Amino acid sequence: MLEPENDSLVQVEPAHTKCWVCVLSCLLLACLYVGSLYVWRSSLPRDHPSLIKRRCASVLLVSALSPAVVKAWIHWADIRVDVSVWELMGVRLEALVPAAILPLLINMAFYLGPLVHSAMDNPEGFTGELQNVLDVHSWRLCVGDAVWLRNQVVAPVTEELVFRGAMLPMLVPCTGPTAAIFMAPLFFGVAHFHHIIEQRRLSKDNLSVIFLVSGMQFLYTTVFGAFTAFIFMRTGHVVGPVLCHSFCNSQGLPDISSTLQHPQRPALLFSYLTGMLLFLVLLFPLTDQFFYGAIPVCSLAPPPASVC
Repeated sequence: MLEPENDSLVQVEPAHTKCWVCVLSCLLLACLYVGSLYVWRSSLPRDHPSLIKRRCASVLLVSALSPAVVKAWIHWADIRVDVSVWELMGVRLEALVPAAILPLLINMAFYLGPLVHSAMDNPEGFTGELQNVLDVHSWRLCVGDAVWLRNQVVAPVTEELVFRGAMLPMLVPCTGPTAAIFMAPLFFGVAHFHHIIEQRRLSKDNLSVIFLVSGMQFLYTTVFGAFTAFIFMRTGHVVGPVLCHSFCNSQGLPDISSTLQHPQRPALLFSYLTGMLLFLVLLFPLTDQFFYGAIPVCSLAPPPASVC
């Protein structure tokens, strides 16, 4: 565990830190983010390139405004900060390289099973998978695909900046870092319920099925949000959560049912188990303060700050 660095970065007066201001500020950001998706009235499906471009412009604008919300919160909550708002939000240069690489390695360890599964199903094996990753033509096609840009670039950047970078600094002085890690993802999970509107409009499924699917989505987005919130609190960077988010979007949920029916099921199950163990073993060592220096957001935490 890291110990908080409270050496003049910030001065927090808990008596003046109004928790309702923290929560309302987070709600405001969540509503702005989701609401920006619906300022464009359209009957087009969510994957139509025209709608994607407009919605990407909206969420990028909300993300650009999120530092102003944090700045206003600092004023309303009467917190004196000696670092920039951007540093509190995890946008900083110190230890940028390890902050980008090490959390992604942790995430890839968790996905060891699906990665091995994909390589087994590739006729060219691991070599073919590596060639696909390094293929310049494939990357050019991806960059020209609006759905890919939304899922792999815009969504990870904007969602992590708003739901982790902006919300966690506002929650930490009120709840402490550990509780903030589990509270912030609730805003993230609830924000995804807006998909019910589109599923109801475009899908033939009945309402109970739509709610079941949305409930499952809420569950895994909340769990994932807790993971990236943990990475943010331990590294003080938003780049790690962004890259992990993008990687997870590219992989999707592990296909356990397909694994259980695979001809090489024992080897695949072993790789899944190995990946989960590696994830647990690497989680704390690769997010140690040794790699990242003082964590600005941890300076906002009232003692004791167990996660920091």
